[in-house]
Amino acid sequence: MEKWKCIVCDWVYDPSIGDPDNGVSAGTKWEDVPDSWVCPICGAGKDEFEKE
Repeated sequence: MEKWKCIVCDWVYDPSIGDPDNGVSAGTKWEDVPDSWVCPICGAGKDEFEKE
């Protein structure tokens, strides 16, 4: 699965880990992450991420 990096703070969304602290289960593909989700570090939206 592809990883996605926040262009604001460089935090990486890894689908194999997800973001369980913010309601995104491990194994969740990027396209299935809710549009309302934000970076857990800086609060940037999904539009501020790029494929790593």
